[in-house]
Amino acid sequence: MLLNWNFDNSYLKLPNIFYSLVNAEKYDNPQLLLYNETLGKKLNLDVRNLSNDQLALILSGQKDSNYNFFSQAYAGHQFGHFTILGDGRALLLGEHINNENKRYDIQLKGSGKTPYSRNGDGKAALGPMLREYLISESMHYLDVPTTRSLSVVLTGEKIYRDKSLHGAILTRVAESHIRIGTFQFANLYENTDYIKDLTEYTINRHFPEIKDNQNKIENFLIKVMDKQIELVINWMRIGFIHGVLNTDNSSIVGETIDYGPCAFMDNYNPKTVFSSIDHNGRYSYENQPRILLWNIARLAETVLFLINKDQKLAIKKAENILAKFQIIYQKKWLKMMKSKIGLFDENTKDLDLIKELLNIMHVFKLDYTNTFLKFKYDTLNKHECLDNWIKKYKERKLLEKSSKEFLSDLINQNNPEIIPRNHIIEKLLNEAENKNYKNLNYFLEIIKKPYSKEIPEKFKKMPKTNEIVHETFCGT
Repeated sequence: MLLNWNFDNSYLKLPNIFYSLVNAEKYDNPQLLLYNETLGKKLNLDVRNLSNDQLALILSGQKDSNYNFFSQAYAGHQFGHFTILGDGRALLLGEHINNENKRYDIQLKGSGKTPYSRNGDGKAALGPMLREYLISESMHYLDVPTTRSLSVVLTGEKIYRDKSLHGAILTRVAESHIRIGTFQFANLYENTDYIKDLTEYTINRHFPEIKDNQNKIENFLIKVMDKQIELVINWMRIGFIHGVLNTDNSSIVGETIDYGPCAFMDNYNPKTVFSSIDHNGRYSYENQPRILLWNIARLAETVLFLINKDQKLAIKKAENILAKFQIIYQKKWLKMMKSKIGLFDENTKDLDLIKELLNIMHVFKLDYTNTFLKFKYDTLNKHECLDNWIKKYKERKLLEKSSKEFLSDLINQNNPEIIPRNHIIEKLLNEAENKNYKNLNYFLEIIKKPYSKEIPEKFKKMPKTNEIVHETFCGT
């Protein structure tokens, strides 16, 4: 009855400091609220002979099996301050290998206490779990690297935060749950073999193409850095703000992970912050590239001795790698922003043109998503504040050698019609708390085609004044 999991828990071959064997909390009558059939098929899961009640038992960790459930240990810099952490409310059912021989971590969030829970109960409320399901699936269809959500199960239990809430468990699917913070945790020990073991394991599992390279540790840093750059470029493209970009929330493989106080910009403002605990704007929209570079520097610190026994030489080599971050990022960012407005060929004035557009959007509080959509529909002239800029833009367009069809495709591929706007998400979560799931299920279908012109207008509108979301919360 345990689905057709094909578990091969390679992580358990690491030293046992990296994990603890745990079991999920027991619940008498868990209920399946959401099951992601598309993702289930990608994982080759066979649910044909399972009822929803049976699925709920499996996807809340209730059924015993021959497999070891485990929680991972890690550390991290949270808002710049180092602390020892770990999966305080999560466990891995296992590493599932699908028919294409691709390995996925299957993790339960909200499954109960672990050795890393500290003073927490290890449980999760329905709202934050639905929030992660909604936004992670939206990110997938927006073509952003991300962890995904397989299910949400109601535990049938009330949990207490600032008020009584429905308890829930999310099943998260990831290429990996190894974080920069995992390396920082290993670095706490005097035994340097722990760092060696973790680095070897990570390279063999996620970057096997470099495992035999002479300079594989340097290549490893480059690979991780490239993944982080690709990730943040996509965040900037769609106006996404992670909210808690701590080192423990930075995935080695460059997936968006841990959807806590994340949100999407409405009006363009590079200093936008939503997280209720980010008082100084450390993780604002514009700071995200800089913070990821800072996080990668923390990773580099942990593997310096593997780069070269001569520390000064190792530092120099690591610095040379990190120095390329901003150059690569700027080049990719400019290419991405040009794609959003239908430019492709190189021109020395393009950067200034983009910056001027963003400055105008900021000053006149233009909606980020909808302003770029006007390039798609050629309706930019509806904003008088852009009249002078449009003249420069048209002159620049005349210099393009690419076909109109190609440039139009660039615009369409980089500008979504719909994002999971904060006020819409909050409305859906409030309805779900009152056991009204109709609009939730409808939105999950709509978001599967975010670049389609068929998106209903109500999902594209900016929030009314009384609908604006000013703060989002971790949900722990």
